[in-house]
Amino acid sequence: MDKATAGGLVSGIALLLLAIAIAPGSSFAAFIDIPSAAVVVGGAIAACFIAFPGAAMLLFPKVLKKVFFPKQQELAPVITQIVEFAEIARRDGILALEAKTEEIEDPFILLGVQMAVDGTDVDLMEQILRTEMEAVAGRHKNGKSLMDTVGRYAPAFGMIGTLMGLIIMLGNMDDPEAIGPGMAVALITTLYGALVSNLFFLPFADKLAFYSKQEFQVREVIIKGLIAIQEGDNPRVIEQKLNTFLPQDQRVGKDSQAA
Repeated sequence: MDKATAGGLVSGIALLLLAIAIAPGSSFAAFIDIPSAAVVVGGAIAACFIAFPGAAMLLFPKVLKKVFFPKQQELAPVITQIVEFAEIARRDGILALEAKTEEIEDPFILLGVQMAVDGTDVDLMEQILRTEMEAVAGRHKNGKSLMDTVGRYAPAFGMIGTLMGLIIMLGNMDDPEAIGPGMAVALITTLYGALVSNLFFLPFADKLAFYSKQEFQVREVIIKGLIAIQEGDNPRVIEQKLNTFLPQDQRVGKDSQAA
């Protein structure tokens, strides 16, 4: 689990609960209203079903899971692996990499190595790998759009719920004692909309965008490394090129560690 996501979410909720607990005259019961929550959450999800096809909505749980359980690749081990492949290709020939394909877990690296072993033209190899990146980028964009859409519509449905509450309240003006509680319930819906948007789904969308950026940085390194292997570059040169993507204190290789 991503501790930053879980920690931020728990901290945000805890601060809100603490504010309610220490505020004079407040109670937790005053901030709980099931109809208001139904309007905000149900309305935002309904809007997503209108905005997206059913197939995309079926991916919603999977996208939400990625916020908390991302599959992140560390850049340094990837560089180390590519340099190892470069050394094998330099020493035994590029066809020797075929024996390593069973050990490769990343499908993207595997695709590139297989093309290199097959003698695929460098330009075609890069084109295929970048097309694969674009396809992944499209899927990431769709996942982020789901989170953004909920975050965008939730405050709107919060306002709709507030207007509904005000209409109901104004229809009972003959009972002065009901005006105060009615106004409170109407405002809770706006509060729910703001919370769903700004504590949950908009931050979720930003976290997905951050993960996507990290993944594409790794894939860019893979493309540059595999093309360099295909072109027959020296392993040390490849290592130096790829190390530029890392901070100085995280770079791989003996020379970098010594520095």
